[in-house]
Amino acid sequence: MLVLGVESSCDETGIALYDTERGLLSHALHSQVDMHAEYGGVVPELASRDHIRRVLPLTERTLKEANKTLQDIDAIAYTQGPGLSGALLVGTSFAESLAFSLQIPTISVHHLEGHLLAPLLEDNPPAFPFVALLVSGGHSQLMRVDGIGEYQLLGDTLDDAAGEAFDKTAKLLGLGYPGGPALARLAENGHPRFKLPRPLLNSGDLNFSFSGLKTAVLTLTNKHQPLDEATKADIAWEFQEAVTELLTIKCMSALRETGLDRLVVSGGVGANSKLREKLNAATSRKLCQVSYPRLEFCTDNGAMIAFAGAMRLKAMQTNDLQNHHFSVKPRWNLAELQKP
Repeated sequence: MLVLGVESSCDETGIALYDTERGLLSHALHSQVDMHAEYGGVVPELASRDHIRRVLPLTERTLKEANKTLQDIDAIAYTQGPGLSGALLVGTSFAESLAFSLQIPTISVHHLEGHLLAPLLEDNPPAFPFVALLVSGGHSQLMRVDGIGEYQLLGDTLDDAAGEAFDKTAKLLGLGYPGGPALARLAENGHPRFKLPRPLLNSGDLNFSFSGLKTAVLTLTNKHQPLDEATKADIAWEFQEAVTELLTIKCMSALRETGLDRLVVSGGVGANSKLREKLNAATSRKLCQVSYPRLEFCTDNGAMIAFAGAMRLKAMQTNDLQNHHFSVKPRWNLAELQKP
């Protein structure tokens, strides 16, 4: 079965074709980073308008690269939520109207399920069950994943997500948007000069908290005004060290508590090289396996939506398929998902 995937939850338009027998055939992505950089963050109305401009050309490009036509598509998977309402509406209306015209089914996909399953696109995918760290600009969660639609929340952020904390700290340091990658690059020139707190490190649970860490950075930057480049780099180094240490320790605790030996890391912060370095070292010491999606699939993309949709399609009964009436779910708890 050939599944077209459509992702439009925020500031990236992603299209992909996934074949259940041959794997990922092609994918295309347009990022709106340059457009939103002028405003220091995502402007929802601009994001929606740009999705409208991009979704059809990207679909045509993806089909051409795979040497396929619209008539070859067996189903269309799209992100129903969570995300920005207007942005979700673009992808949803495009997918449903195209599917209606082709008389093929649709599969509405939870954005976070796409991220959770993205590492399964790799050549040596992890087997179920595993612990998943979903870490991005909007989410910092630890999940137990027993199969498609079988997700148990182990730990969540009580305030800011890790990616959000990266962006806010980058802004305090006068860095551009998006702040996370810029801060990571600056940290490469830093040294262990300062000491920031590790919130909830010894809380006895698997929850996260990053707002206090951000406040500690604010206090530090105010104390050292005006900031020179060396001080900025040293603060960035320590901030990244604190976040990656927290994430690593909580991940290892989750593996120990669940008795599992496989860890999957997904989401934009999963591309952070320092985090990967720490997790690789920690899992190696405990003889555990850690898996990541390739860097291009850490951030939002159509491939993960096409794959998640294909996995659900394979398990669905014919009468469970979408009947071309749609809605979006800007707020959608992953725990609400059920097995196909």
